Amino acid sequence: MSLPNLIHGVIPYLTVIGAAKAIDFYKAAFAAIEHDRRPTEDGRLMHGHLEINNGSLMLSDAFPEHGYPHQPSISFTMTLMVEDAQLWWDRAVAAGCEIRMPLDVQFWGDTYGQLTDPFGVGWAINQPAAKA
Repeated sequence: MSLPNLIHGVIPYLTVIGAAKAIDFYKAAFAAIEHDRRPTEDGRLMHGHLEINNGSLMLSDAFPEHGYPHQPSISFTMTLMVEDAQLWWDRAVAAGCEIRMPLDVQFWGDTYGQLTDPFGVGWAINQPAAKA
């Protein structure tokens, strides 16, 4: 997929502490493809652009001195809709995600579980139930 096709819809933009390490982690945990990385002179990242599961994720380090402090990521969940939840789950857990809700077939029929990555971001792996 070319970069311009990734720039549409709603694109999450995360502010984390250690954005360069987060990019490397997301490559290992979620098979992210890196499209852009823009470091500052002090080593922080002012911008990073990843592709995960055919969608964009952008991120940067916190810059409190410019009005962008780090805030815990607790009011949202990054959800990955996938065809092989167990593969995605196992890779994320092996990379270092903590299990918040075990991956299992849920009462609504989907295979679903929740994780937290080392940067405090919540993730859900969701494999929709097969249609009858």
